[in-house]
Amino acid sequence: MRKLRRRGPLLVILAAAIVVLIGRPARSVEDGPPPAKVTACQPAAFRVVVDVGHTADAPGAESAHGVPEYAFNLELADTVKQALVASGFAKTIRLITATRPWLGLFERAGRANALHADLFISIHHDSVPDNLIETWEYNGQKHQFSDRFRGYAIFISEANADRKGSLAFARLLGHELQARGMHYTPHYTLPLMGRHRHQLLDADAGVYRYDQLIVLRNTAMPAVLLEAGSIVNRQEELELASAERRTGLAAAIVAAVEEFCATRAETKTGQPPAPATASTRAHARPALVAH
Repeated sequence: MRKLRRRGPLLVILAAAIVVLIGRPARSVEDGPPPAKVTACQPAAFRVVVDVGHTADAPGAESAHGVPEYAFNLELADTVKQALVASGFAKTIRLITATRPWLGLFERAGRANALHADLFISIHHDSVPDNLIETWEYNGQKHQFSDRFRGYAIFISEANADRKGSLAFARLLGHELQARGMHYTPHYTLPLMGRHRHQLLDADAGVYRYDQLIVLRNTAMPAVLLEAGSIVNRQEELELASAERRTGLAAAIVAAVEEFCATRAETKTGQPPAPATASTRAHARPALVAH
C-alpha cells in the first residue's frame, strides 16, 4: 500500500500530460512552416553616411551675420555622427569632400556607394534666391539677409535607386523634427521661388521632390538632403548656431534612423532595392544641380 501511494501522484501527472497532448491539434503540412521571427535592427551593422554639404573652398551660402554655411554644416554633422555612434550605429561615416562641384558631387555619391552605405544624409543650411535678399549692417559691415522664411526642408530625388526608401526615411525624419518643436518651411511651393520652386511630396512631414540633386540621384541607397533651417533669417541663424538646436536636430535624426533601421530589418528580403524605372527617370529633367 505504501508503494502504491507513492506512485499515485506520478500516474496522475502522466495521465494529465497525455490528455494535453491528445487535445493539442497537430500542425498540418498545409499550414506551412511556423512564422519566421522578425529580424531586429542591428545598429552595429547599419552604416549611415553623414555628408557635410559644400566644401571649405566652396562654402555655400553666407549667413545673415557673415558665417559660411559650411561651418554650420560641419558642426551639425559632427553632432549627428557622435549621437549616432553613441546610439550604437558605430559604422557611421562623416563624409567630407574637398573637391569642388561638379566633380565633388559625383565623388560624394561614389564614395557612399563604395562604402555600401544603408542610408545617406546630406547636411545643409538654407538660404533664399537673390531676388528675396535684403541688406543690413552688422558690426560695421554690410550683410545679406531675409527674415521672410524659417524652418527645415527635406529633399529626395525620384531618380534615386531606392526612391521608396528615401521617401520613407524622409517622412520619419520630418515627423521626428516636428515632435521636437521644429517646423518645415513651405516657401519652396510659392511662385516667387521661380526655378527654385519644388513639389511638396508630403505636406505633413515637409518632404520636397528635387530630382536633379546629384548626391541624391546618384546614390545607390536611400538618400535625403536636410536643410536644417535658414541661416539668412537673422533670428533662426542664432538658434541654429546654438548647441541646443544642434542637439535637438541630432536627436531627431537618430530617432528616425532607429525607426528606419527597424523597418528595413522587418521587410528585408535579401534582395537589393529595385533600380529606378525608366518611367521614374523620365520625370526627372535632364539638368543636374549642384548642392
